Amino acid sequence: MKKLKLLALAFVAVTVTFTSCNDDFVNTEPLSEISQSAVWTDAALAEAFVTEIYAGFGNGGFDEQMLASLTDEAMFTHPGRGITTITESRSNPADIGWVNNTLAWATMYSRIRAANLALENLADPQFPNTNNIVERLTGEAKFMRAYFYHQLARYYGGVPIIDRAYELGEADYLAPRNTWEETVNFIVKDCEDAATLLDGKSMAAGRANKAAALALKSRILTYAASDLHDIPTAKAKSTTIAGFSNPELLGYVSGSRTDRWQKAKDASKVVLDLNRGYKMDLTAPATPPSQGTTNYMNIALARNGGETELLLARYFINTKQENGGRIGLYNGPNGYNNWAGNTPIQLLVDDYEMLDGTKFDWNNPAHAADPYANRDPRFEASILHEGSPWKVRSNANLPKDPASQIQTGSYEVIDAAGNKVTHFGLDTRKSSIEDWNGSYTGYYFRKFTDPNPAIVDQNTWQQIPWPILRYTEAVFNYAEACINLGQEEEARTWLNKIRFRAGMPAITESGTALVDKFRNEKRIEMLYEEQRYHDTRRWMIAPTTLGRKANGINIIGTLKPGKTVSVYKYSKDNYNYTYTPFLIDPGKENRTWLDKMYFLPVSQSEMNRNTKLTQNPGYPVK
Repeated sequence: MKKLKLLALAFVAVTVTFTSCNDDFVNTEPLSEISQSAVWTDAALAEAFVTEIYAGFGNGGFDEQMLASLTDEAMFTHPGRGITTITESRSNPADIGWVNNTLAWATMYSRIRAANLALENLADPQFPNTNNIVERLTGEAKFMRAYFYHQLARYYGGVPIIDRAYELGEADYLAPRNTWEETVNFIVKDCEDAATLLDGKSMAAGRANKAAALALKSRILTYAASDLHDIPTAKAKSTTIAGFSNPELLGYVSGSRTDRWQKAKDASKVVLDLNRGYKMDLTAPATPPSQGTTNYMNIALARNGGETELLLARYFINTKQENGGRIGLYNGPNGYNNWAGNTPIQLLVDDYEMLDGTKFDWNNPAHAADPYANRDPRFEASILHEGSPWKVRSNANLPKDPASQIQTGSYEVIDAAGNKVTHFGLDTRKSSIEDWNGSYTGYYFRKFTDPNPAIVDQNTWQQIPWPILRYTEAVFNYAEACINLGQEEEARTWLNKIRFRAGMPAITESGTALVDKFRNEKRIEMLYEEQRYHDTRRWMIAPTTLGRKANGINIIGTLKPGKTVSVYKYSKDNYNYTYTPFLIDPGKENRTWLDKMYFLPVSQSEMNRNTKLTQNPGYPVK
C-alpha cells in the first residue's frame, strides 16, 4: 500500500534552455523554486502543495519527549528539556515549557495559512478536475485546517479564527481570540465539509479520509461537552477560572449541556457505524489471557488485522531514518544501549486491574508479593518490568544475561570465590553496561516497540505508525456521552467490547463507580496515545492525577537457602523478591498542580506581536 511520506515539498525539476544572449536571460526563474501561480495551474504541483501541509503532523507522538511524561503515565528520564516546567506548574508566557513540538502557536498558524492558500486557489482551479482531484484536495485541506485548529483549541481554548491567507500590504494583521463556541463550531464545520468532499474517495494510507474527518468531529464535540468547557461547572471547580473576566474564551457560558453531549454521542455513533474496530464482536473475554495481550499488541503494532483500527496515522519507512522510527531507542532499556526516555511510573502500573477485574492493592499480601502476576493482559503488552522476556542482548552483553530478561532490581549472586555479592540489574542506573541511561522508575516502555529481534533498537529504525485517530477512541467518546446522558447500559455494552477484546471481564458498575471504571479503562487502553494529558484536564481531575508525585519500584532479590546462582536470571525458585514503591527524588521531579495549567499560556512573543490577544487565566499580563 502506498504510504504518505511527510517530506518537504518536492519540487519538479525545471529545465531551462538558453538560446542567445538576450533580455530573457535575466528573467529566468530560480531553479530551486516554483512560482505560486505555476503551482495552481498544475494538478501534480497542487497535490504536492497539499501533501506538504501534512508535515504539520511531525512525527506524530513518536518524538524523544512524549506527552505521556506530562501525565501520570510516565516520567522523562533526562533533565533540562522543559518537561518539569509543565509538571511542576512553572509555565509562564516567557517560558511555556515543553509540549509536543507540532503544537507551537506559530507552527500551527503557518500550517493553517497553507491550508487557507490551498482552499483559496482550489476554489477556482486552473487545471483539469481529473478524477475529482479538486474535491479531494479541498477535502484534505479542510481536514488539515480543522486538525490544526483543534490542536490549538485543546491547549489554549478559543483562538483567533483565520480563514483566509493574509497578503502583503494589509492595513491590519491583528486578530482577537474567538470564543470557545465559535472555535468549536468552525472546526466542526470543516470536519463536516471534509467528510462530504472525501466521501467515496480512495485515499492512500496516511492521507485524510472521510473516517478521519468524522472521528475528529467526534473528538472535538466530546471535548466541548466536558467539565472544563462548561463554564458553570469549571468555575465551581477552579477559582482561577472563576476569576477570569473572559470565560467565553474557555467554554460555554450558557446553553444546554445535555444538547452538547447528545451532539457528541451522535457524532461518535456515526464513526462506530463504520465498523472499523478490531475484534469488537466478542461476547466474552478473549481466552486465554495471552490472546488479550496479542490482540492489544496487534493494534499497537498495526498488524495482523489490528491496522483496521487506524482511521488516520502517521507512517514511517525505515530507510528514511525519521525520528518516528526510533521509539525503541528513545524509550528502551539502557541494558540494551537505549535511552530510557519516557518511563512508566508506578501510579500507572497500579491502575492495571487484576485479571478478574478487581483493583490491584499493595495492602493485599498476595498482590504485594507478586505484583505482576494475574494482571490485565494489556499490562504485558505495554510495560517492560522485572523478569519480562525481551530481545536477545548484544553479543558483548549476552554472557551477563543469557535469558535476555529485563533486570530492574538488585540481586544476590555467588561470585567465583564463593562469596555472596550484589548484582545490580543490567537495566538499572547501576548497570555494568550503561549506568547513565537507566530508568528511575524501574519500568520501561514496551507498547509501540517492534518486538522483532532483527530490529536492534540502538541502530535500527522501525515502521510502527503513530495512531492520530483510531476507532476505539470514538468508542470511548460514545460511551462517555452515553454515561453523561444517563444511558449506562449502552455505555457498558460498548466498553465491554473493548474489555472482551483485551481478555478482561465485563463492567457491571453504575453511577460514580461506572464513571471511575470508564476513566480507568480509557487510561489503560489508550496508553501513550496523547489522550491522558487532555482527558485529565477536561475532566478536571488533574489535581489528583497530573499533580500526584511520580513514583517507582525498588526490587530486591535474595537467594533462597541452598541456592548458588552465579549469573542472575529471574526465578521464583531461586529467589525471594521484595517490591517496595517509592517516591521519585523531588530534585529530579517535584510534580505540582496549579489550576492555571488547565490551559497553556499564550507566549509573550505572540502577545507582543498581536495586541488584540487575551491571555489565559493565572498568567501575568504585560
